[in-house]
Amino acid sequence: MGLNIKSIMERLPHRYPMLLIDRVTEIIPRQKITAIKNVSTNDPFMAVGQCMPGTLIIEAMAQSAALFSFADEGTESRPEQGQAVYYFLGIDDARFINPVTPGDQLRIEVQALRLSRAICKYRGQAFVEKDLVAEATILCAVRNSPE
Repeated sequence: MGLNIKSIMERLPHRYPMLLIDRVTEIIPRQKITAIKNVSTNDPFMAVGQCMPGTLIIEAMAQSAALFSFADEGTESRPEQGQAVYYFLGIDDARFINPVTPGDQLRIEVQALRLSRAICKYRGQAFVEKDLVAEATILCAVRNSPE
């Protein structure tokens, strides 16, 4: 299962310039997601420097994890898409190995380590071609939307 930008925007509240996922190439429910971010000189964060900030790579992993959580159809008692808010709770073991520069295609792979109805733990890795550029363990909370 893959998602185009329209489907991504239906599932995430983020919009440009903070939407950091362009396409989802693979979702295996309860296992992993693979997403793509095309890095361009037109990205607003490129005005600050010549590479994508590590914090935004981690944010792209968190957005991928949220998309992945919506594909987890078998989890009972979890809020449904559009009724859930995902809170970014923590980052562990973050490493930034190589810079990500304009023209790079960032491939984000997020694997489920622990899934529950309220707290989820993921292992995210970001690649440019076959080279690992960043990795982290992220923790998210799933709550009903306050609306």
